[in-house]
Amino acid sequence: MTVVVIVSAVLLAAAAAMALIRAEKGPSMLDRTIALDIVVSVLVAAIALYAAVDRRADVVPILVVLSLVGFIGSVTISRFASVEPEGEGRVRTREEIAAEEAERIRAEEEAEQERRARRAKDAERAAKDHGEGH
Repeated sequence: MTVVVIVSAVLLAAAAAMALIRAEKGPSMLDRTIALDIVVSVLVAAIALYAAVDRRADVVPILVVLSLVGFIGSVTISRFASVEPEGEGRVRTREEIAAEEAERIRAEEEAEQERRARRAKDAERAAKDHGEGH
C-alpha cells in the first residue's frame, strides 16, 4: 500500500509541476486556464489520496468546494476568452518581437526611400519647369 501511495504522490507532483510550467509558458490565455485547471484537479486528487490513506471522510466537503471552484473558474475564464480577439493577451517570444521590430524598421526604410524618390522627382519637375519658364 505504501508503494502505491508514494507512486501516486510522485505522479501527482510531476503533473502539478508540468502544469505549472505550461501555465508559465502559455502562449495563450486558454493554455494557462487549462494548466491551472489541471493544478486544481491535482490538488483535489492529492487531498483525496490523503483522505484515503488516513481514512478520513471529513475532507469530502473540501474536495467538493475545490472541485466547484475549479469548475466555475474554468467556465468563467472560457467565457471571457471566447470573446477575446485572436492574438490578444498572448505573450510574444523574443524571436517574434525581434521579427516584428525588423519588419517595422524595414517598412520605415521603404517609406523613407519613397519620400526621397518623390522629393527627387519633385525637384526634377521644378527644375524642368524653372528651365522652361526662362
